[in-house]
Amino acid sequence: MIARDRMARVRMTDPRRPEHNSSPNVSPARSLLGLASGGLLMASSCVVASVPVYAETPSVDQGRFIPGPGSVLSERDRVEPINRNLRDRLDHLLPKLMRETGIDMWLVINREYAEDPVYLTLVPEPVFAARRTTMLVFHDPGNGEEIQRLTVSRYGVGDLYTSVWEGGDLDEQWARLAEIITERAPQRIGINVSRHWPVADGLTASLRDRLLEALGPKLEARVESAEDLVIRWIETRTVGELETYPHIVALARGVISEAFSDQVVTPGITTTQEVEWYIRERFTDLDLPIWFMPHVNAQRRGDSCTSDAPFCGEHRVIQRGDVLHTDVGICYLRLCTDTQEMGYVMKLGESEVPADLVAALATGNRWQDLLTAEFETGRTGNQILAATRVAAETEGIHASIYTHPLGFFGHAPGPTIGMWDNQGPTAIRGDWQLHPDTAYAIEGNVKVKVKAWDDQWVQIKLEQSAVFDGERVLYLAGRQSRWHIVR
Repeated sequence: MIARDRMARVRMTDPRRPEHNSSPNVSPARSLLGLASGGLLMASSCVVASVPVYAETPSVDQGRFIPGPGSVLSERDRVEPINRNLRDRLDHLLPKLMRETGIDMWLVINREYAEDPVYLTLVPEPVFAARRTTMLVFHDPGNGEEIQRLTVSRYGVGDLYTSVWEGGDLDEQWARLAEIITERAPQRIGINVSRHWPVADGLTASLRDRLLEALGPKLEARVESAEDLVIRWIETRTVGELETYPHIVALARGVISEAFSDQVVTPGITTTQEVEWYIRERFTDLDLPIWFMPHVNAQRRGDSCTSDAPFCGEHRVIQRGDVLHTDVGICYLRLCTDTQEMGYVMKLGESEVPADLVAALATGNRWQDLLTAEFETGRTGNQILAATRVAAETEGIHASIYTHPLGFFGHAPGPTIGMWDNQGPTAIRGDWQLHPDTAYAIEGNVKVKVKAWDDQWVQIKLEQSAVFDGERVLYLAGRQSRWHIVR
C-alpha cells in the first residue's frame, strides 16, 4: 500500500544509502566518462551540486537517483536561467534560423485565451499569456545587422523586445503594425499558418484576415507560411539548454526509480492506478508540472494481451512475478521529458530478476542501439525508420518504433520516426530531415518470448531522452539497462 507521507519516505530512501541502491552511485568525477562512452553529462549552474546525475560507462550502470529537497529550483529562482537561455536563443539562434529559412520578417500575432503555441517560447518569464492583442515582429535588415525584435502591443513583454507603439485603440494598433512593416519593406513575411504542423498554425483565421487587410495587396503578396522557421526554432537545442536538460531528465527518471520499488509497491495490495497517482503527486510535491497523466501497467504470465496497443495490462492489483511498465513526462525550465521504463516484482524466494527477462531488456537496449546508429544529418524520419526495421529484422528482433522529438513540447515537431499504429512511412512529418542539436524520445518496444512464461510474448517498452549532436546520439541522463526491482 502506498504510504501517505511521501516526503518522509524520500528522506528514508536517501539514494546515498547503499541498501536502497540497485547499483553504485556514479561520482561526479567518474560520471564525466559518460561523454566519451555514449552518456552525456553537462554541469548546470541551476543544479544543486549534491544531486547526482545518471551517466553510462562501459562498466557502470546508471546510479539510483531519488529527487529530494533542493533538487528543484523554486518558481522565483527559475526565472533567471529560463530568461538567460531565451536571450541566448534570440541573440544567436534566431538570426541563424531566419537566414537559413530565408524569412526576413516573422510575425507572431495572438490574443489572450488563444495564444499561438510558439508565443510562450519567445517571451521571458514571468509572462503567462498574451494580453489583449499581442504582436511580436522579428526583422532581419540584412548586411549582417542584428535582428530587430519589436513589440506592437499595449502591454510590454520584457526587455528582450523594443516597444514601438505607445497604446491606443485596436485600429491604431493594426495601423502601426502596417506602418512598421511598410517602413522595413521585407521581401518574405512569415506568418504562423500551416496545414500539417499544429505548432506552426497559431495565427487564427480572424487575425490573418485583419493582418492582410492592414497590409494591402502589395505587401500581402509577400506573406507566406513560416512553418520551416517555427519547426527549426522549436526543435533546436542550445548549449545552455543542454547544460540543464540532463538534470531535468534525471528528475523524471528518479521518480520512476522510487515508484518502482518496495517503498511504494506492496504486492497483492497496490494497484497500477495507485502507482500512477503516486507518480503524479510526487511531481506535484516537487513542483514539476506533468504534461500527461502518468501511465502504469502490469504484464503477467497467462496474459492474452500482448499486442502493441499502449493500454494493455492497466487497472490491476500488482502481483509478485509481474512485469511493470510506466510512461511519464514532465516539463521544467521550459524543457519536457518523455520516459518509459520497466520494473519487475520479485517472487518469494527469488534473489534476482529471471535470466529471460534480463535478456529481454538487453534486447531492448540492442534495439535502441540499432535505431540510434541510423541517425545521420539530412536523413528523414522515414529513412531512419526503414533502415532500423531492416537492421532489427536481420537480427531477429521483433521491434515496433515510435520515436519523436522533444523540447519545449513533449511531442515536439521534427522528424517522426514511426508511430505505434503505423510502422510505415509517415507523410510530411516523417519526411522532415534530421538536424544537429535536436532532442528525441528514443521510444519503442521489443517483444520477446519468455521460456519461464511458457514462451509467452513479453513487451519491453522503453523510452529515453537523448540528443543528436550531428554525429552521435547521446542519452541525456543515461538509459535503463537494469530492471527496477520490487522485492
